[in-house]
Amino acid sequence: MSETMQTRREWLLTERPASRLQARLGRAYLTWRRFTANKLAVVGLLIILALCLVAALADVLAPHSPYIGDLANSRLLFPDANHWLGTDGQGRDILSRLIYGSRLTLQVVVLVAIIAAPIGLLVGTVAGYAGGWVDAVLMRITDIFLAFPKLVLALAFVAALGPGIGNAIIAIAITSWPPYARIARAETLTVRNSDYIAAVQLMGASPTRIVLRHIMPLCVSSLIVRVTLDMAGIILTAAGLGFLGLGAQPPLPEWGAMIAAGRLFILDQWWVAAAPGFAILIVSLGFNLLGDGLRDALDPRGGSQ
Repeated sequence: MSETMQTRREWLLTERPASRLQARLGRAYLTWRRFTANKLAVVGLLIILALCLVAALADVLAPHSPYIGDLANSRLLFPDANHWLGTDGQGRDILSRLIYGSRLTLQVVVLVAIIAAPIGLLVGTVAGYAGGWVDAVLMRITDIFLAFPKLVLALAFVAALGPGIGNAIIAIAITSWPPYARIARAETLTVRNSDYIAAVQLMGASPTRIVLRHIMPLCVSSLIVRVTLDMAGIILTAAGLGFLGLGAQPPLPEWGAMIAAGRLFILDQWWVAAAPGFAILIVSLGFNLLGDGLRDALDPRGGSQ
């Protein structure tokens, strides 16, 4: 078994790959080795995988209903064997609401990343490759968005669109794309005049094809790192909107809204607000650790091979 593993490792690490697939697998293997060498990054990955598992198995893991509670007999109970994290002001089990709230958290971060990252990538690569007035116009629009704090700008958009989890996702996505555009533009400027792009131009490729097929893929790794690092900020922004009553609406178990409900009992029944606050802390920490690990692993100039 060890000889087989050694043979596979040598096949992946060969300096003369026999095919494009072998070269890609070799690069992926080196990236994985650099990533796993960072123990904190592995911890972050485990936290995010646990979050995904909890969200997927919420129906099985939740011991009680996240929406219905016993207001007469179970209101504001201290954590015990029946309610591990206690109950809230409506008599609902806090642990069950946290478990179901993980679905909303994943929904927000995934949808914001799907919406904001491609917009930023497209704007940045077009601006960097086209240059001139196109670059000036797109970057000034980007600067306008960057001039406002993300939460304040998200509040303005949600106020215009109306409260709700869907509108909150749209508002956060609208405010999240400018940093990605900046990164993509910087990456594009470094490769725009390279011999590789010049060769593609001599082959007759159109500017659209060059941007979509040759420049954008070069920017993806940096974008993935930035998106992962931004996940914590996205979660906090969504929680802030929920805390102000502009995000997910009752009775949805959104963590920010749970903190807002628990602030009324913060002095005596501290666990009502502490539990969702701790959940936000752990998940945000997991995304930050994962992002740091990805940054080190995907940087070809850093880490040992």
